[in-house]
Amino acid sequence: MEVNFFLPGLRRNYPINVTFIRLLQEHPEFFREGVKIGACFGEFPPSLWNGGRNSRPDMCDEKFINTCIKTMNDMGVQVRYTYTNVCIEEEDLSDPFCNYCLQAAHNGMNGVIVVSPLLEAYVRKNFPKMHIISSTCKCIKGVEGVNAELEKDYAMVVLDYNMNNKFEELEKITDKDRCEILVNALCAPNCPARAAHYKLISENQKIIAKSMRSGSKEPVPLKPWDFKGCKGGRNMYAITGSCNYVSPEDIWEKYVPMGFKHFKLEGRTDSIFNVIEIYCHYMIKPEYQGKVRFMLYDRMEQLKIIQVNMP
Repeated sequence: MEVNFFLPGLRRNYPINVTFIRLLQEHPEFFREGVKIGACFGEFPPSLWNGGRNSRPDMCDEKFINTCIKTMNDMGVQVRYTYTNVCIEEEDLSDPFCNYCLQAAHNGMNGVIVVSPLLEAYVRKNFPKMHIISSTCKCIKGVEGVNAELEKDYAMVVLDYNMNNKFEELEKITDKDRCEILVNALCAPNCPARAAHYKLISENQKIIAKSMRSGSKEPVPLKPWDFKGCKGGRNMYAITGSCNYVSPEDIWEKYVPMGFKHFKLEGRTDSIFNVIEIYCHYMIKPEYQGKVRFMLYDRMEQLKIIQVNMP
């Protein structure tokens, strides 16, 4: 049995992801049955094509980009770019930074998560070795839409998380082996502002990327979000009562027996504490969670990712 998990973050979560992957290699006994890390997804800031979540103001150089890709690939883990900006225009396709990132990963092992047909066509033509993944940001509704998407040339299709736990619908999916389930979605079920939120994130991502590259040190004025019904800042344990939430028990007792084996973990912009909780909750056996949690905190303190000040 293989149960593939896809971990969030190529930049901010890079230290914890590398630590966690090495822990799996060195201590597989800590992990639930069949756990494998299939990919790490995200972007190298400031990626204009990034979507889904905004990058923090940051600038990755060529050395970091190439080191990250080589390290992940050498461990057997795919790098996946979240190039899901829904506001891509023709002029954006020539972006030198994103093209460099694609060229650096263009070895037949890595992938790109896409929404924009314009960008998808560009990547397919210019970077044919990249695996193309259809994003949950497309908000594809219903089994018919999913099956139609699976008929296209995608390595994988990330399902709309509003389909989670609707087992009668999930059973009708024709190619479950190429489906990816987002198990810990923080967004509210059937949020009416979801598409508008993705659009706003995409617009702001372009503002962030262009400002970073200009060298300006002034705060970047972003377009505001004022949808009153959108609840942000929820943690791992605040979502367990949501109908979108998929528990570890459901993964092994329901989803895997149905034929699903690919599971995505949200958390690109979460605090390191929440990321550690997510990883332990889903992938570590309950009897080892305390030990692994401490090992990860200790390692992050050694790396100065977590800093503990004296009172």
